[in-house]
Amino acid sequence: MPCRGKQEDHAEGVKKAASSPLPPHQIDDKLFTMLKASRRVRGVPLYVMLPLDTVTVANTLSHVKALHAALRALRSVGVDGVMVDVWWGIVEAAGPTMYNWSAYKALVRMVASVGMRLQVVMSFHACGCNVGDSCVVSLPPWVLSVAEDIPDVLYTDRHGNRNTEYLSLGVDEVDLFYGRTPLEMYRDMMQSFKENFHEYLGTVITEVEVSLGPAGELRYPSYPREFWRFPGIGEFQCYDKFMLAHLKAAAEREGRSEWGHGGPHDAGDFNKWPEETGFFKSEHGSWNTPYGHFFLKWYSEMLIEHGDRVLSLASEILSNTGTVLAAKLPGIHWWYKSRSHAAELTAGIYNTRDRDGYKPVMNMLAKHGALLNFTCAEMRDSEQPAEAMCGPEGLLMQVRQAASEHSVAVAAENALMRLDRSAYDQIIRNSYHSYLPSGDPLPNLVSFTFLRMHEALFEPSEWKNFVHFVTAMDAEGEHAPVRTTQSRDVRSESGVEVDIGSEDNGLTIFYNKQNQQQELGGGSWTSRIRLESSSALFEKRP
Repeated sequence: MPCRGKQEDHAEGVKKAASSPLPPHQIDDKLFTMLKASRRVRGVPLYVMLPLDTVTVANTLSHVKALHAALRALRSVGVDGVMVDVWWGIVEAAGPTMYNWSAYKALVRMVASVGMRLQVVMSFHACGCNVGDSCVVSLPPWVLSVAEDIPDVLYTDRHGNRNTEYLSLGVDEVDLFYGRTPLEMYRDMMQSFKENFHEYLGTVITEVEVSLGPAGELRYPSYPREFWRFPGIGEFQCYDKFMLAHLKAAAEREGRSEWGHGGPHDAGDFNKWPEETGFFKSEHGSWNTPYGHFFLKWYSEMLIEHGDRVLSLASEILSNTGTVLAAKLPGIHWWYKSRSHAAELTAGIYNTRDRDGYKPVMNMLAKHGALLNFTCAEMRDSEQPAEAMCGPEGLLMQVRQAASEHSVAVAAENALMRLDRSAYDQIIRNSYHSYLPSGDPLPNLVSFTFLRMHEALFEPSEWKNFVHFVTAMDAEGEHAPVRTTQSRDVRSESGVEVDIGSEDNGLTIFYNKQNQQQELGGGSWTSRIRLESSSALFEKRP
């Protein structure tokens, strides 16, 4: 089963952005010269993730006027750009190679019109299967129709549960999809993307992150929301017939054909803890036996090889476009302080207390010159439940060290949406001047992407904290705490006022220019932001 999201005419500025693309030389010379001169010449570039349903399943741009006003608000306080998921299930929904980029073209023009940059995620995964997913976007319907006829194209656990979030890597090179393989489908969509957005690549669109698995991350769907609860260890996903065939062949090459019939029999289920299983327990667990080493090595290498295949295609297509190629790894921090690192193992990262599982991944990323996007940047060990043996700080440090050793640049984001000062301070600390236990410095992050644009961000107190966070990120390593200050009344003769309200179904913004008020959504007024080059006005309303 698939896993589980008449506006008024546009304001004149939005209408122009949506219908009149700026010539490439104007985007480059004017917008980005302005952007570079205005801020962050030395600091870590700051982006904000757009809502998951910015482009609807009907392939329309959602809440156009509110989105445009929100972009202007973010741009006014110094945010460099935004990130958006380009959903495979939306763009190619109509049928094989029938691409519809219209909504995304309107978004790119809008982002360009306010002088911002755009990070694009080529989302070959579905939305709605993970914690924090606020809408549902399936894989293309015609892909799911193939999965109905041939269920083994989907990742499968030992109970026979099929996962529809991402196609099994076991079929990467099997032409079951109307004459194409998954690799060919990914290649064709990326090629179409390049052809349709070539004038914006390297200017407005500066980074393309390629989805390599569930949630866009290089991992197996070992902890789906349908079955899993934190801090469960998850389950191995190697039971579709194509993965089993690969396992059988690997076992025969090893001279141990008895190892090729399936995953570990004693690995528990999604919500077990390591010590409740025979495979993952610290002492005498079978993860630390010849069989365990064989299986975990095979399972992780299959994943890395999948990433290598997809990134090979992406790097060839995007070469000489001026964009940065990126890939994302999961921040699986629970059970990190245990010996076996069970949750990482079921996800395909062969990382234990005795083995660094991230170095082989970095070697693969370095081969393609890809940027690593990692998470957990807002987390502290002390905030996590002790019984889950979490280690987000140690995990982030290990990943960054492995990346540094392989000359892989690292960007980061927060794992969960948090608007508190502690999270902001931790992000700043991790962005600049991080040091290894040896005392050696790590390179600064190359960018940080904040998760995510939401109505709560524009509440008066939260917005002021966010503005101070943006300012502190510009301080290049000065670990100034994020503080709430008194609002200031900033006057401007030509300022554009954006009144932001709240509504159960998302962000609602009221736009007011030259005393002509337009309501862009429902809800009650809660704050007002005057868009200027570096100032914000906050005023509570009844």
